Amino acid sequence: MIASTSLDGTVAVVTGAARGIGRAIALELAAAGADVGVGLRDVTRDNGVVAEIEALGRRAVALPMDVTDLAASRAGIDRALDELGGLDVLVNNAGGSILGNALDVTEADFDAVWALNTRSTFFLSQHAARHMRAVGGGAIVNVASQAGLVALPGESSYCTSKAAVIHLTRCLAVEWGQLGIRVNAVAPTFIETDGTEPALADPAFRADTVERIAALHRIGTPKEVSAAVAFLASPAASLITGHTLVIDGGWTVR
Repeated sequence: MIASTSLDGTVAVVTGAARGIGRAIALELAAAGADVGVGLRDVTRDNGVVAEIEALGRRAVALPMDVTDLAASRAGIDRALDELGGLDVLVNNAGGSILGNALDVTEADFDAVWALNTRSTFFLSQHAARHMRAVGGGAIVNVASQAGLVALPGESSYCTSKAAVIHLTRCLAVEWGQLGIRVNAVAPTFIETDGTEPALADPAFRADTVERIAALHRIGTPKEVSAAVAFLASPAASLITGHTLVIDGGWTVR
């Protein structure tokens, strides 16, 4: 019997779900059958994600989740539990970078990137896992980056934070497997989003990026990430944990 990729009857929370990869993930999980807590830095600006999920016949709730505010984000997860009736999947998607040569990175900038990408992933996973433990398990998917595997000039703090997410994924998987909680990650390359649009609009930068995506030589789409996240969250991935699925068109094997 083929394991199902259906998420019917599950509840998922996705951080950073207003746009880009996060938005695609929220819609992908809903299309697979999940009700979705839509984590938003600004709860008044969901860019129509809640309505699109509801149009798919699933329930959705907008959650105030600036992930650098752990108390508010924990409360957002609790609200999803109350309003949607459970928590089966957490996707730690929210993240970002502050560019700068390593010689010029300030303590404040480093701490800000770490809080956004790594500290939030640790503590929101911890909070979700406490709920998942009580019901016998769940799935956590962290959105890391190819930057956690290769060095990108001018992004030392970002690379460091995403490398930590990749190793954190392994550590949590080992500790929480006995609780029935699977923890995996995806590591995308450059993806066509409004966040990457300014950099990719530079013809020279885009050409260099396409060249470095060594096998497929093209920029990725949010759908190519969201489909992988939905798979890792689903029963089809029931024996997969501690794994980082690299979605990079061949960049890191070069």
